[in-house]
Amino acid sequence: MAASYLIVGLGNIGPEYALTRHNMGFMTLDAFALASNVVFSTMRYGDMAEVRLKGNTLHLLKPSTYMNLSGKAVSYWYAHLKIAPENLLVVVDDLALPFGSMRLRKAGSDGGHNGLKSIDYHLITNQYARLRLGIGNGFAPGGQVDFVLHELLLEEKRMLPEVLNNAIEAIKCFVLEGPDRAMTRFNRKSLPPMADQSKSPEENSSSKAE
Repeated sequence: MAASYLIVGLGNIGPEYALTRHNMGFMTLDAFALASNVVFSTMRYGDMAEVRLKGNTLHLLKPSTYMNLSGKAVSYWYAHLKIAPENLLVVVDDLALPFGSMRLRKAGSDGGHNGLKSIDYHLITNQYARLRLGIGNGFAPGGQVDFVLHELLLEEKRMLPEVLNNAIEAIKCFVLEGPDRAMTRFNRKSLPPMADQSKSPEENSSSKAE
């Protein structure tokens, strides 16, 4: 039966963050909208686009609240659109997974991710699906913020189209076949490991974007 879904991509607004690791959620939704021939409109607390998928309505949301306040946008649109709890999916970057890997879960902890922390706080639950996209963890102690706010490396950019395509297909499967089938199909998906590309992240002092 056709239903409405809220698909949230987490990230930070502004061109300085466009290709940073923390913006994998934004990049996924931008690619999905482009492939679906739809455009985003600026709405309350974020940019929104609507994709139709075999009778289902997918509301794509890119919060404009910065990462640490993502829950404010998610909770507003979740309530406004009257989305069923099982029809909320958040696309987020994950330090615990290598770049090119992804994991879909029906619920779980925030894993130290500030965007998920904010969503948990505003929804008063962590019982919602999330698609975690790996960004690796190649940083020295104390370097996490600089790492996630640093632009993707050249090899990561080369891999990005395939990463985003896999994420889009996982979202479609989540909607059309359900989370269990999507987890079976896509949680094993990963790209070949990259060559070592150690590089010192540039300084970025925007605390609200962490």
